[in-house]
Amino acid sequence: MTSTILVLNGPNLGRLGTREPEVYGSETLDDIRASLAASVPADVEIDLRQSDDEAELIGWIHEAVDRRIPVVLNPAAFTHYSYALRDAAAQLKQASVPLVEVHLSNPHTRETFRHTSVISGVATGVIAGFGSDSYRLAVDWLLRHG
Repeated sequence: MTSTILVLNGPNLGRLGTREPEVYGSETLDDIRASLAASVPADVEIDLRQSDDEAELIGWIHEAVDRRIPVVLNPAAFTHYSYALRDAAAQLKQASVPLVEVHLSNPHTRETFRHTSVISGVATGVIAGFGSDSYRLAVDWLLRHG
């Protein structure tokens, strides 16, 4: 069984709860962390991190590759243009480490520029549009298949 799941969050997600609650909901990342921790077995650690810094996210993905830790990734705005983040994520795929891309909202129902993800092509799967439940669904899948 997976003992650690790395839950990575990109730019502006540290503002959840106050940033566009009509789109992203009223829960904070701390709320999501607590909900995820309560939903997993006691021997599973949810390591939830957030950064507005692309390089820091890439470093965390490299850590996941090296330690073979499954990843839930909400790349936020980096979804649409960060080829550097995509190339780091591709290393997870090459190492057969699962990566689930998540989004709180459904990008396909929003502005056209949000319809394209450079991450999806190297992700094991994508879950979008279920609010904070997107994270829970990803973690549940990783517990069963990761």
